Amino acid sequence: MAVETAYYDLLGVAPDASETEMKKAYRKKALLLHPDKNPAKADEFKDLSHAYDVLSDPQKRELYDRYGEKGLSGDGGMGGMDPTDLFSSLFGGGGGGFGGFGGGRRPQGPRKGKDLVHKVKVSLEELYKGKTTKLALQKHVICSKCSGKGGKEGAVKTCTGCRGQGVKIVLRQLGPMVQQMQQTCPDCNGDGEIINAKDRCKGCNGKKTVSERKVLEVHIDRGMRDGQTVVFSGEADQAPGVQPGDVVIVVDEKPHEFFKRKGDDLFCDCSVDLLTALAGGSFNIPSLEEDKHLKVTILPGEVIKPGSFKVLNHQGMPSRRHHELGDIYIALNVDFPDSMPEASISLLEQALPARRIPPPPPKKATVEEVFLEDPDPNKARRNDEEMDEDEQGGGPQGVQCANQ
Repeated sequence: MAVETAYYDLLGVAPDASETEMKKAYRKKALLLHPDKNPAKADEFKDLSHAYDVLSDPQKRELYDRYGEKGLSGDGGMGGMDPTDLFSSLFGGGGGGFGGFGGGRRPQGPRKGKDLVHKVKVSLEELYKGKTTKLALQKHVICSKCSGKGGKEGAVKTCTGCRGQGVKIVLRQLGPMVQQMQQTCPDCNGDGEIINAKDRCKGCNGKKTVSERKVLEVHIDRGMRDGQTVVFSGEADQAPGVQPGDVVIVVDEKPHEFFKRKGDDLFCDCSVDLLTALAGGSFNIPSLEEDKHLKVTILPGEVIKPGSFKVLNHQGMPSRRHHELGDIYIALNVDFPDSMPEASISLLEQALPARRIPPPPPKKATVEEVFLEDPDPNKARRNDEEMDEDEQGGGPQGVQCANQ
């Protein structure tokens, strides 16, 4: 029993009115009191919309029925909502003036369901030439036997325990305070509807949807990049009164053992021997085309220095926009021999530019000849350990002065 009935009286319904009855009553009165048709009734229209906003919300209605307007604690207001917005949400909005009741607000269609996102791993070779693959998924579809109603015509009833919301508000008295908690309605298990077991659809057992296996054919275009998507509109789960979401296929590019990709260009590291670097020659690199390699030629007379950066034009990835190939950039390293036969030194002196002559030392300086050797790794390790001890205060201590 409601402790106050003022809001129900404004709508012209009984305190035990259903949600449908309140909606019909509000629509009928709002048409008569809307400011576009009857400017003198603007305040009455606002009070009417305020009352419906409270009673159409299960939580607010529960508080109002138990404690009256004081029990709303400020939550019974419109919350900043324009009464004409509430009106438009029921009448569909539309154009300006009384015929539109909303000053050009667009009607709200059915809400859209969640998208299903799947990643498809694709190699660089497959992205180079394109690929078609099949993806099997399980999704929910509207039951064809009951057309998504869940049971026989008229068998589906709105749950009276939660008024179709699927949740109930439980109030707990804590001294002078009232705590409200939300819990799943035990009468309908959160469905908001109740169907007798004998009247449930045999195809979906009252669930309104059934599981179905769907096979999608996914076309990966040439030149697609990591993170790009292929979208199948409306192929996600179906539910009554909900616009199905999309199935989104995300390209997940696998790392390549030789190339690194940046846009339409490819990057790689290659090494050449010293003779090829000085006198020309060739080396091979893989191609993303099946059963094909690229023979890279260094022309005689061109000297390749360590760390050189070269390019192979129009040998990279295909571009989806410009229908042309990117480039391959090669970072070249030179492999030097570990030693040189003394018999070849005279030949090198003939072929290579003369040695650089170092500047002479000062006249009074003595000159000592020294020779390069390979470092001793054990000695280097001992030095590192001693340095660590010094940094931690474990080394020799300095002289300390004592104040007398």
